[in-house]
Amino acid sequence: MKFPIIYSTLDINGILTYIIPQYNIKTVKSCQFWHRGLSDIYLIETEGNSYILRISHHHWRKKSEIEFELEFLEFLHQNKIPVAYPLPTKNDDFLIEINAPEGHRYASLFPYAKGQIPLGDLNPKQSYELGLNVAKIHQIGLNFSSQFDRKPLTLEYLLDDSLNIIEPFLSHRLEDYNYLMTTIENIKIQLANFPKDDPFWTICWGDPHSGNVHFTPENQVTLFDFDQCGYGYRIFEIAKFWQVCIRTGMTRKTREAFLEGYQSLNKLTEIEINNLQFFVKIAHIWSWAIHVEGLKNYDYSRLDHHYFTQRLQKLKFLVSHEWQLF
Repeated sequence: MKFPIIYSTLDINGILTYIIPQYNIKTVKSCQFWHRGLSDIYLIETEGNSYILRISHHHWRKKSEIEFELEFLEFLHQNKIPVAYPLPTKNDDFLIEINAPEGHRYASLFPYAKGQIPLGDLNPKQSYELGLNVAKIHQIGLNFSSQFDRKPLTLEYLLDDSLNIIEPFLSHRLEDYNYLMTTIENIKIQLANFPKDDPFWTICWGDPHSGNVHFTPENQVTLFDFDQCGYGYRIFEIAKFWQVCIRTGMTRKTREAFLEGYQSLNKLTEIEINNLQFFVKIAHIWSWAIHVEGLKNYDYSRLDHHYFTQRLQKLKFLVSHEWQLF
């Protein structure tokens, strides 16, 4: 009997033997398993150049969803947006299919983003620059179309699907579950008539924050990790940045610099600004569900009573009038 597998770690020697030779890059000096997140990340170094090899998790993204993302990144690169774009294989493919024990996984290679993650987190100047580039993505994204499928960032996906993931862990905490469900229902009622056309609805990066951007000493920026991209509300993109800032303790001045940079190119409407808090709550719930889904497979021990209490406390803070005091 072949024992069922949900996740395998691919051997570095296998990567060097079967994957890297399919690309037009120089001889590899080193290959390191760099990070495990929603995908497995390997750092590849050659003489004079560094690359990121990303290998998808079988349970996370379908082939067509990854192809959508890579096509979008290539589109942004062609339109001079500073992103880490996919490199083609010798056969001009952006994906290499891997027959892993758990099923098909997909590898893609990117040039290593110049610079580094901001030390001490974003300063206002860097935050302004990041907001400006997000605005450029939203403007240019209005002209993007794809032959591949990607689940749009609708309220149903962001909220209902997230509730289905979190719900089993609150089955013995009826009061907390009712609070979460009531909060979601209130958000959906508030946003029931929110506009869903241009310019409100465009294609979004999905995860804009300081951990997904590198700055050089000259403040040259490169954006990466578009795994969560998809068609959605542009104000949700800003709310996602807000949510990460609040969670990590970044100052209000830094958040407002991002918004200033964004609005220097893309002026938001009054209805978007007035509903920012609701979209920040959505971003918190969606991020929470994604995190739970990953921990279920790789670190179930962290899904304890304290974990859910912390997440609920943060949601209650985002619902309060004091959510933007700091």
